[in-house]
Amino acid sequence: MSKMRALVLERQHELAIRDIDLPQDVGPGEVKIKIHTVGVCGSDVHYYTHGKIGPFVVNEPMVLGHEAAGIVVEVGSGVTHLKVGDRVCMEPGIPDANSKASRLGMYNVDPAVTFWATPPIHGVLTPFVVHPANYTFKLPDNVSFAEGAMVEPFAVGMQAATKARITPGDTAVVLGAGPIGIMVAVAALAGGCARAIVADLAQPKLDIAAQYQGVIPVNIREKNLIEEVERLTEGWGADVVFECSGSPKAWETVMALPRPGGVIVAVGLPVNPVGFDVSTASTKEIRIETVFRYAHQYERSIALIASGRVDLKPLISETFAFEDSIKAFDRAVEARPTDVKLQIVLEQ
Repeated sequence: MSKMRALVLERQHELAIRDIDLPQDVGPGEVKIKIHTVGVCGSDVHYYTHGKIGPFVVNEPMVLGHEAAGIVVEVGSGVTHLKVGDRVCMEPGIPDANSKASRLGMYNVDPAVTFWATPPIHGVLTPFVVHPANYTFKLPDNVSFAEGAMVEPFAVGMQAATKARITPGDTAVVLGAGPIGIMVAVAALAGGCARAIVADLAQPKLDIAAQYQGVIPVNIREKNLIEEVERLTEGWGADVVFECSGSPKAWETVMALPRPGGVIVAVGLPVNPVGFDVSTASTKEIRIETVFRYAHQYERSIALIASGRVDLKPLISETFAFEDSIKAFDRAVEARPTDVKLQIVLEQ
């Protein structure tokens, strides 16, 4: 353990930038990374404002942050695909490689997974971290640190698009134009959808989403979404519906949106159990898929960004210096409708 300066969630509603003991020894198969950029995620903010997410409770001080990119500064024995000086981003969830879930390729649902900034695991809003090399990915020269820190949330969109089994030319509906909703829409378009109908209550977020070719914004304060989907699909319905809002109300009418034989992908997480129309799901033979984080999506995400097919830069609303991290979190708590992703830079 070494004393490291970090952004620490002391307890609910209390953040501090201070020294804290963090592991810094580099073992076999590990790399040490100098952190450059960290994104502020909704889960980080939720721990700040509520002190817990479901069964994960902040019972002792915890370093926040899990969307990160940086530079390799030390390489452990046995690591051959990375070297000192490589620019990288890191997958924050580490499973048990020998678990049944991992052996099936579903390592994201391994009950033993440890995930940055999920109690009791510290996050990465600190100058240096040690991480398994197998979950550390080199960034191409044309991908910035800021974009590298966006790979983590974009991987959720990629997981959703993968679970949807998109066919080229599909029409998608995305419920919710928050950071994940927009990234799901971008991933769906990159995955073959011809258009993505994005629905939300906040016009500024819809305006941001509409910057992407293929996005059709629908303000549900002004228009009936079901009627809009029927109009745009000539009464047939959408091929794919991504529920990204986490709103229980969305599930009351979601079955009216997909076409017969279509699919609903549940991305947003309601706080409490929700009911939905099983009869309509059955008579339309709607397939329902779920998403928990992601698996095997980092390399694909990086490849799309590097190719120019996916540009996430318009989603970065503002960047803060590390010393202003608390300001960044307080800004995130405001939930301004014009904000999508806030980032913190540790290394200028």
